[in-house]
Amino acid sequence: MNSKKKLTFKNFNIADWFSFYRIFAAPFLLLLIWLDAQLVFTWFLLISYLTDAIDGYLARRLKITSARGSQLDSIGDQITLIIGLIGLFYFEKEFIKTNITLILIAFIPYIFQMIIAFLKYGKATAFHTYLAKTSAVLQSAFILWSLFFNPEYSLFYIMIIIGILETIEEVSLIFMYDNWVSDVKSIFWAFKDKRRNLK
Repeated sequence: MNSKKKLTFKNFNIADWFSFYRIFAAPFLLLLIWLDAQLVFTWFLLISYLTDAIDGYLARRLKITSARGSQLDSIGDQITLIIGLIGLFYFEKEFIKTNITLILIAFIPYIFQMIIAFLKYGKATAFHTYLAKTSAVLQSAFILWSLFFNPEYSLFYIMIIIGILETIEEVSLIFMYDNWVSDVKSIFWAFKDKRRNLK
């Protein structure tokens, strides 16, 4: 008899399902972009962003945090960010054209970080640092504000700066950890993390 626990729907907890919502909502959000339904798209994008806050809160509150949950959360976050950016590129074309250089300066290092993470770990990182959480909040706030109203340049510049700093921290952590780990509060916290020395 196989003693290994099979991965079935029953094994996932409520926090995991909020992460799954963001993943499953992606095709629907893309359909709304294709239908040019900006307001409906923005409201559903807001719901996806809210589930990100909810799943993290539930995982900590119910003490159901896990490496699997962290990875699911990261996948949901990355997919939602990409969908949000696609929506921003589609609905705010003039703003994107005007600021494409600055956007690429921030986005290209992020792609580089994703590539080295997959090369080293075979999957995306899930460090969930304070800087990463701050960057995610700023990104979602800017995208939603732009789609509900108009792009706010002060928020845009802050988002770009924090995003670049967060990417630099992520890349540094990838080189610091030989093995994939989740929930690293910051690069300074990592220096004291015993998991960094595990082979």
